[in-house]
Amino acid sequence: MRTKRIGNIEKYIYINKTVTLDQLCEEFKVSKNTIRRDIDELASKGLVKKIYGGVTIPDTQSMKPFEERSISNLGLKQYIAKKAASLVNDGEIIFIDSGTTTFPMVEFIQKKNITILTNNIEVIIKCIPHNNINVISLSGILDRKALSFTGSTAVDVLQQYNISKAFLAATGISSKNGATNSSPAETAIKKTAIERSVKKYLLVDHTKFEVSSLVTYAQFDKLDAIITDQYPDKELEHAILSAGCEIILADS
Repeated sequence: MRTKRIGNIEKYIYINKTVTLDQLCEEFKVSKNTIRRDIDELASKGLVKKIYGGVTIPDTQSMKPFEERSISNLGLKQYIAKKAASLVNDGEIIFIDSGTTTFPMVEFIQKKNITILTNNIEVIIKCIPHNNINVISLSGILDRKALSFTGSTAVDVLQQYNISKAFLAATGISSKNGATNSSPAETAIKKTAIERSVKKYLLVDHTKFEVSSLVTYAQFDKLDAIITDQYPDKELEHAILSAGCEIILADS
């Protein structure tokens, strides 16, 4: 009961960005002391930020526009994308997730004869000049900040295909919550890609370590490897490796 309420409180805060304790008490029909305990639990995991008289989402939770995110740590993202691209073979069907670390992969697989499934507009546009790349776009509702299509129809399209390898993005990874994302609308797509793929790779740079966002879409035992630029601290490294997930370092 309490676990479910805390989850609903977390979603409510994310949707409304900033709320007062009184709002939460009224919405969930519980006392202020109860709300404070629930908020303390969320804050201890870094999922919300307490402010005077209320609560808000941390800066890391907010979804910045795709263009702004793509500039951040650009060099690291390109190294990681290049390493991921080296795992792609001719004839494979791959899924490229919407994300600023996965998007640069296209630059390094331009000469390969492959099929790409994606919901990201930037990936689609980047592939247009290359006749050797067959592109299958997921349908759905356009998310302008993420430059991606989301929704149930996108999942329906993805479920039709047998995928060789999925290359996934995340807002953050943590020892407690696994791979997390700030957009609930993208969660079903990521989960479906994992279900339909033989190999699953997560691309994140070190700034995403021990960062928890709104929704967990995969625990580490659902992934084959995490491709990153450096090893995480001991706690996160243990959580990853003990789940049978490999850590692959990108070449700098």
